[in-house]
Amino acid sequence: MLKIDTKKDYKHLYQASSRTPTPLDVPSLRYLMIDGQGDPNTTPAYAQAVEALFSVSYTARFLLKKGPRAIDYAVMPLEGLWWSDDLSAFERNDRSRWQWTMMIMQPDIADDATLMQAIADVRRKKALPAIDALRLDTFTEGSCAQLLHVGPFSEEGPTIQRLHDFIATQGTLRGKHHEIYLSDIRRAAPERWKTIIRQPLQPHGDG
Repeated sequence: MLKIDTKKDYKHLYQASSRTPTPLDVPSLRYLMIDGQGDPNTTPAYAQAVEALFSVSYTARFLLKKGPRAIDYAVMPLEGLWWSDDLSAFERNDRSRWQWTMMIMQPDIADDATLMQAIADVRRKKALPAIDALRLDTFTEGSCAQLLHVGPFSEEGPTIQRLHDFIATQGTLRGKHHEIYLSDIRRAAPERWKTIIRQPLQPHGDG
């Protein structure tokens, strides 16, 4: 069996320093995505989206592992894009107005046909509420900076501010706030949660 280390292949995208923001250029990548709105802690649609994303991602992996190509790879971590039409919703912590896109990056080996088959299999076997909201799309961020946050999500504020301060020396903010969840929050203590905070930027002199 051929094993592909997707996390190693994309190491520069899925590792970050907790001390110094890192500039990077993020290429076009394929993701399974689901869009939604509301407090991730209380909105059923959020939990349903995460369940659908992981169910299809692991089913695609199983199809390739047990199929004629006999290829195995690691499922990538959950990621989220966050924004609001009213930016004060974040300042007020009004999570009911938060908008999000939850997503999991898919390696090239998981081709469109495999992913479509995985979606069909999950729809037939589990009938998950969010399965029909799932989409496969290419996402390009380009110039970004990122920083590792260690601790609960509720304490991300200072990390985000450090990242934004760094970006101010390089250019201006653009795009959506991006988080990459490296820890299994069901098992790890909140003070040990590791989250990459990524923010697209417009470099000085570009555009």
